[in-house]
Parts: sequence; C-alpha cells; structure tokens
Amino acid sequence: MWLESRGVATTLRGAAPGGPLSPVSDSNLWLLAAVPITGFAAGFVNTLAGSGSLITVPILILLGLPANVANGTNRVGVTFQSIVAVATFRRHGVLDAAGAWRLLVPAVLGGIVGARLAVDLDEALLRRVIGGLMLALLVVMFVRPERWLADASAPRRARPWLEIPVFFAIGVYGGFIQIGVGIFLMAGLVLCSGYNLVTANALKNVIVLAFTLAALLVFVVGGQVLWGLGLVVAVFQGAGAWFAVRLTLRRGARFVRGAIIVIVLLSAVALFSGLRA
Repeated sequence: MWLESRGVATTLRGAAPGGPLSPVSDSNLWLLAAVPITGFAAGFVNTLAGSGSLITVPILILLGLPANVANGTNRVGVTFQSIVAVATFRRHGVLDAAGAWRLLVPAVLGGIVGARLAVDLDEALLRRVIGGLMLALLVVMFVRPERWLADASAPRRARPWLEIPVFFAIGVYGGFIQIGVGIFLMAGLVLCSGYNLVTANALKNVIVLAFTLAALLVFVVGGQVLWGLGLVVAVFQGAGAWFAVRLTLRRGARFVRGAIIVIVLLSAVALFSGLRA
C-alpha cells in the first residue's frame, strides 16, 4: 500500500500506542535524526499550502508505526503547527475570525466522520483520487489566475449554498487521511467563499486546527496515537509553521499561489508514482 514502507516491519516491536519512544528510537536512530528536518519541512509546507503529511506519515511508518498509528500520531504535529500558525496570523491582524464560524461546523463534523472511516483505508485508490483532484486544481489555477490574486480590499463574493457541502466534504477527507487537505481548503476558501489567498491561508489554519482536534480525539480513543514521537515531531512542525506565516505575510498572494502550484505538482507526481515526498 502507498503508506506502507517496503521491507520495513509495521509493528512497534512491543511498544503500545501512546507508550514510550524508546522501542522506536533504539532501532532507527538515523531516522530519528531526520525528524527535526522533516518536521520543520512538513510544518512549513502545511502552513503555506498543504501536503506536508506526505513527508511525516511515511517517516513515522519507517520508524516502525503501523499505518493507522502513523495516521493518528501525525495529527499531533498538525494540531501544534496549526495553533502556532493561527496565533501568528492573528497577531498580525489578517485572521477573519468572524467568517470562520459558518465554515467550522461542517468541517468539524466532516472531520469526525472521516476519522471514523479511516480504519478501512483503501490507500491505493485514494492515492489516485487525490492526485487527480490536485491536477484538476492545478488547471483551475492556471485558467482563472485572477481568482487567486484578488486584492485583499476587493469585496468577497461568498456562495453560502456551496459552502456547507464543500467544507463538510473537505472535513471528511481531512479527518480521513489529512494529506493535502490544506490545498483543498485553500481552493474552497478562494473559489466558494471569495477570500484572497493570504486571508484564506490564515482561515485555512483555523479550520484545520478545529477538525484535526476532533479527529485526534477519535484516534486517541482508538489507541492510535504514539504521544512521545508525535510531540517530538510537533515541536519542529510548529517552527516550520511560524516561518511559513512570516514568509506569507512578507511576500503576499503571488508568492503563495506560486508555492501552491509547485507543491500541488510535486504532490500529484508523488501520489501517482508512489514516491515519498
């Protein structure tokens, strides 16, 4: 399967989910040394666009976690990076908190549903579906670039009749596997809700935080979170998130759009080819 590592056992070798870090670290010291880099990269990519979980989930599996535990443990880092990103955007006054509430409810409900469905993951099919959706999004970004580069002062043209089903569906997907959800949220916020890219990026992190917390609770109840490793990754994801927010605020919408195009293209290639990003 796509999230499984070739030739690496997917058992914790005696460590229970939520147990100590040592059963993983003793046999994979060289992979643990890469955790700070991968955590920072994932936090940066997730905050700027999405698909950072293409980096963290495979390394968690290579460290010995079963795919479902890696999926659950990954939510610890995503939660922490989202807290850092939201706090930083809010401090700089670009967070539309009032507009978030109508989108949070369907997204959180979808996240809970998606997390409950994650136990029956058909990863090979999902890889192709996500890759196809990303390529379709890439086409939209090139055909109508003005939608993504609207000035922050331009009036929003929200589509309330679309928002509830769209953000519920994105929530289901995010609760299910998380990978690439930020990219789809950015598309929904720009194309359905009429936000400019910088404001959409800030609001995206609020929504990700809300439904990731709900999904994390489901994984915790199911015993599918290894807290020691998850918290280590989370620290570096938070650092990557902080740097991405500062870069977004400094460079603006054109930079964010360019970054999304690159990330979407690389993610789609990785998903179709089976390579780990």
